[in-house]
Amino acid sequence: MVDLSEDELRVIEAMKSLKAIAEDKIKDADQIAKAAMMPKGRVANIILSLVNKRVVRRIAREKAAGYFVIQA
Repeated sequence: MVDLSEDELRVIEAMKSLKAIAEDKIKDADQIAKAAMMPKGRVANIILSLVNKRVVRRIAREKAAGYFVIQA
């Protein structure tokens, strides 16, 4: 298990509440920020950290990238 901060756990819980747990159910940073009730910029940095820790996967799209939880 990866060591996660409180904010990282909060973002993961928000993603799970949005059902962003599979590639066909990805959510963008704006949707995740609203669910986590945190500023979008802060959530974007946290998501980047989670991607680097291999807890969240990023899917590039035309407009906004999408994210989903791969382990937690």
